[in-house]
Amino acid sequence: MALLRVNPTITLSLSLPYNLLSSKPKTSSFSKFTVRSSNLQIQLQPHESRKLVVAVKEKLEKEHHSLPVGKNGRDDEDMILWFLKDRKFSVEDAVFKLTKAIKWRQDFGVSELTEDAVKDIAQTGKAFVHDFLDINERPVLVVVASKHFPKDPTADERLCTFLVEKALSKLPPGKEQILGIVDLRGFGTQNADIRYLTFLFDVFYYYYPKRLAQILFVDAPFVFTPIWQLVKPLLKSNSSLVRFCSADTVRKEYFTEETLPSNFRD
Repeated sequence: MALLRVNPTITLSLSLPYNLLSSKPKTSSFSKFTVRSSNLQIQLQPHESRKLVVAVKEKLEKEHHSLPVGKNGRDDEDMILWFLKDRKFSVEDAVFKLTKAIKWRQDFGVSELTEDAVKDIAQTGKAFVHDFLDINERPVLVVVASKHFPKDPTADERLCTFLVEKALSKLPPGKEQILGIVDLRGFGTQNADIRYLTFLFDVFYYYYPKRLAQILFVDAPFVFTPIWQLVKPLLKSNSSLVRFCSADTVRKEYFTEETLPSNFRD
């Protein structure tokens, strides 16, 4: 059984799938593995989460043997654990979402994306990974909307995915999420691209769950309002991560003078 804590004074029992967890609490010196969901907290002992990882791994091998192995493959235990956390430790749900994510990585060719492969589209300056972390020690992915002109959706999606991978590779020890910034200053109808914006959020929802801590829409002009109204229902739970703010807020609340992205220094 796992412990579900609603508040400091109430503790409930929670049955986890497959009956993999011991029904008898044991005293242990191990620190607890914690996953937060809203105001609820699921706590698992390390040996219990390990059993769930093995269950997912065995199920993937049995039912989806053709999926690749290795880093970000069906036997990648770090990836399995992350998707278990995202799916609140449901083995069935984690297997379903992992299968989709691994197939997508294979079909999209994520492992083949390099600086050289995306250099042409990256030179537009429409998106980049900032050189510095924010004040919360999170890697920062910046999209400059005024430099985006929808011409080659595939190239845009490849750049987006490459930058997400690059941002995640910059995570400091103990950190798990990145910050996204969409600079909407100078945005016009010629820059509108519902497909790209939806792809960006889909990537984080389906393939990099819980990796996006927050996304800032900076100085959104009036013309962006109808676009947001169309896109918001498609974003699922990710819409709650969006914060509309000013460039001044970005400067004061997210960076120091030394670490501020160059496009916010004017």
